[in-house]
Amino acid sequence: MRCISTQTRVRYAETDGQRVAHHATYLVWFELGRAAFLRESGVDYNALEDAGMFVVLVDAQVHYQAPARYDDLVEIRTTLDALRSRDMTFSYEIRRDERMLATGSTRLVLVNAQGRPIALPEALRTALEGPPEPFRGDAIISPVA
Repeated sequence: MRCISTQTRVRYAETDGQRVAHHATYLVWFELGRAAFLRESGVDYNALEDAGMFVVLVDAQVHYQAPARYDDLVEIRTTLDALRSRDMTFSYEIRRDERMLATGSTRLVLVNAQGRPIALPEALRTALEGPPEPFRGDAIISPVA
């Protein structure tokens, strides 16, 4: 699966009294990563909404492993894990240098203006799936006996 990486600095407003990033901030960073993934895939979120399609978060999970602190440069690695007829699941890694700070996932559903789930348009699916993996000539293919 394709992984998109983006970075951000921990802002003071995102921290508690000990200058540690508040737990809810990680969900904001997930959104930054997801927006970067969509942008890099050629998906124009404004155009989706103008066409009456909205991406709604229905599940979010965060697993904290180490704290991020004020002014840390954190990397957000975002991967599209699953793409189904009406929903998509992304996974995330939040890192400082190579140290894992948190992992998580979100599941999103596409809905119409009335809030009812709708199928992902083929053009959106194609953009999210990205280009096919290049052929690896060193792959070994063996016949089934």
